[in-house]
Amino acid sequence: MACARILFPLRLGLAWLVFLTLLSSGPALAKPRIATLDWALAETLLGIGVTPLAMASPNIYNAWVGEPRAPQGVQDIGLRNQPNLEQLAALEPDVILMSPRFSSLEPRLSRIAPVHQLGLYNTEQDVWPTLLALTRRLGEISDSPQSAETLIDDTRALFATWRKRLAPYRDTPLLIVQFSDDRHLRVFGDHGLFQVALDSLGLTNAWQGDTNAYGFALIDLQELATIEARIVIVEPLPMGVEPALAHSGLWRRLIARNPHGVGTLPETWSFGALPSLQRFTRLLGRLLTKGADDA
Repeated sequence: MACARILFPLRLGLAWLVFLTLLSSGPALAKPRIATLDWALAETLLGIGVTPLAMASPNIYNAWVGEPRAPQGVQDIGLRNQPNLEQLAALEPDVILMSPRFSSLEPRLSRIAPVHQLGLYNTEQDVWPTLLALTRRLGEISDSPQSAETLIDDTRALFATWRKRLAPYRDTPLLIVQFSDDRHLRVFGDHGLFQVALDSLGLTNAWQGDTNAYGFALIDLQELATIEARIVIVEPLPMGVEPALAHSGLWRRLIARNPHGVGTLPETWSFGALPSLQRFTRLLGRLLTKGADDA
């Protein structure tokens, strides 16, 4: 009996302590329900472990961005520049993310939920610090700040790993291109995502000409003959380009006369953020080293 009288207050005190702990912690706050019209913002959310409630054209996103893939449960709210406002309103998002490129949509979107315009590319700011700021801002909006820092740290570590592996390839200039049709290409340089990777890896970009705010210039196919470099083609190819090139005498001559060769990378979003930067780094590294182990 004496033992029971001693233990009862102890048990009561422990129970009360547990109750106070649970009361003070309160229920776990739900993550915000986020809709995004921009693919760079969508891939960054996925890269920090946040699945958007809805996004613009997830199937087309998967075809152009490649990774990270948009999960099947993400709602398709239409085109980036023409979202389905009725459907978006029915989903009741807490936040809507968009690029300043489509800022004319904000008045209508703001009637549904608070809108954040987050941009990446312009000629006035360096891309790398802008990428870091955007990643951290999305970490704040999605209540995932530590995951955002992890994505940044992982990107830096990836650069360090591949920079060592690619040291033997620094003397060969690279020309990063993407076909817009069978006679014209985007060539990537300053102000662009791919240039960030080349700089971080210690590689040389053969294109030293002007670029637009998105980091590319448009050139004719025949201009490739004047540039001495290894050509790296970023997929996907527009419809009809592959059979047209197969029958193009100009293209065959360009390939035959290029001493550095031509390589192809799977789809990578050239207007993306850190996840696309990581993907491009890995794919380019594997191409140049002809199948190195994954970083």
